[in-house]
Amino acid sequence: MANPFLTLDQKISGDGYSSSEAMDNLSILCDDFGSRFGGTEGEKQAADFIAQKLKDYGLKNVRLEPFDYLGWRRGEAKLEITSPIHKEIACISLPHSPAADLTAELYDARDGAVSTFEKEADAMKGKIVMASSETFPSGSKRWVHRGEKFGRSLINGASAFIFMNHYAAYGPATGGIGHKNRTALIPGISVSYEDGSFLRRLLAKHGKVTLKLKTTDSSETMTSWNVLGDLPGSEDPDEIVMLGSHYDGHDISQGAQDPASGAVSVMEAARLLATHAAPLPFTVRFALWGVEEIGLLGSRYHAQTHKDQLDHLRFYFNMDGAGSVKNKGVVLNEWPELEKLVKSWQKDITFPYKTAQSVNAFSDHYPFLLEGVATGGMESVPKGTEGRGYGHTKFDTLDKVSLRELQDASVLAALLAARFASIPKADWPVSRRSKDEVKALLDLPDYTETAKIHEQISAFYDQKNA
Repeated sequence: MANPFLTLDQKISGDGYSSSEAMDNLSILCDDFGSRFGGTEGEKQAADFIAQKLKDYGLKNVRLEPFDYLGWRRGEAKLEITSPIHKEIACISLPHSPAADLTAELYDARDGAVSTFEKEADAMKGKIVMASSETFPSGSKRWVHRGEKFGRSLINGASAFIFMNHYAAYGPATGGIGHKNRTALIPGISVSYEDGSFLRRLLAKHGKVTLKLKTTDSSETMTSWNVLGDLPGSEDPDEIVMLGSHYDGHDISQGAQDPASGAVSVMEAARLLATHAAPLPFTVRFALWGVEEIGLLGSRYHAQTHKDQLDHLRFYFNMDGAGSVKNKGVVLNEWPELEKLVKSWQKDITFPYKTAQSVNAFSDHYPFLLEGVATGGMESVPKGTEGRGYGHTKFDTLDKVSLRELQDASVLAALLAARFASIPKADWPVSRRSKDEVKALLDLPDYTETAKIHEQISAFYDQKNA
C-alpha cells in the first residue's frame, strides 16, 4: 500500500533536516536563560520566549498557564568528617532538602538495592545513609529511582541521606527528594563518585565514620507557568493529540540534554506541523511544562484542572530530553493496540525507530497515565541500564547536544503526531482507562513494588505531618 503521508513526510523531513531552528532555540534557552529552575528569573524568561516562538510558528490559543507550588531555594551545604579524621567533603543539597545541623555515623547502603534496605533496616536507624546512583542496583530488574532510595532511608529511620554519583569525574548529581510537593523530612545531599568512594574506603578501614552535616536550604510558595499552544483540527478540534516536555532544568546546570533538548524538539515539531501539515483532522497540542524536576508539578496541575478534556485527549506523547536520547524509539505505557499501529508506520517513516512497552512514574506522562489517558514517549529502545550520564550534573551543557539528534527527535515526533491526529475516531484503537483499569495496570508484577513503596512513603509523610 502506498504511503498516504508521502508528500507531507517529504516536506517535514526536508525542512527539518535542513533547519538549525532547534539548535538556535536550545542555545537561547541554555546560554541566555540558564537552568530555568523553578523560581529563577530565567524560568519566566524561558516561558515567555517559548510562548512567543509558538505564536511566531502560527499556533493558536498560545497561553501561559500559571500555578502556585512549594518551591525551593538552595542555601549552603557543608559536610565534614569528624572521626576518624577531620576533612571537609564537597557536596550539594538535593532539591526540597530542609535546613539541618546534625552529626551522625555514616552507613553505606552501597548501590541502594531494595534488598539492602529491607535486610539492613535496623542498622540504618539514626545514621546518615549513603547510596549510589545506579539505576538498576544489584538484583533489581527495574529502575530504582533516587526518590525510592531516599524514601526507604527515611522509613528506616535515617537522619540524613547522601546520594553518591556512580559516574566517575561527573561531580555530584542532583535531583528532587520532596514528596508530593512537600519538603523532605530529612536532609539529602549529593557527593561525587570520588568523594563517595573515599568515604566507603574510610568506613571499610576504620569500621566507623562520623559526619557533621549543615545545610541552610529553604522552601517557599512560588509561581510557575506551563506554556501551551494548539494546531486546531479541521474535523473535530476538541479531539486532541498532545506532545509535551518540561523546560525547567536543575539549578546547578543548563539542563541542555535534560530537558531542553526535548523542549526544543517539541517546539520544532510544532513549527514543522504548522508549516506543512495544517490543518490536520484533529488538534495537536504542544505543551511545555514547568517545574517537572521537583515533582512533575506543571503536568500534574494541568491534568488535575483539565479533567473535562481528558476523554478527548486521545494520546499524550512525552519528549523529556528526547533530543539527546540514543536509539530513539517509541515507548508506550502498556498499550499493545497502539504498538501495532505505531509499528505499522515503520515501513513508511524512514527513521529506523523501534517500539517497546513499559511504565515509570518519573516524567510528565505519569499524571496523564494516572487519569487513564493513553500515553507514551520518545525514549531509548532498547533502554540501557547505565543511568543519566551528564544529566542532573553541572556538565549537562549545550555542547553535549548535537543538531542532528535534535533534528531526528523533532522530525520523528512531527511525523508520528501527524498520523496520530489523522486516524478517524471510529478507527482509533484504544479508549481512556477507568480508575480500576489504571489500578490493575499498576498492580502488575513489574510495577506493583514501585507503587507499594510510594504508598508507604506517602503514609510516612502523612503520619509525620499529622
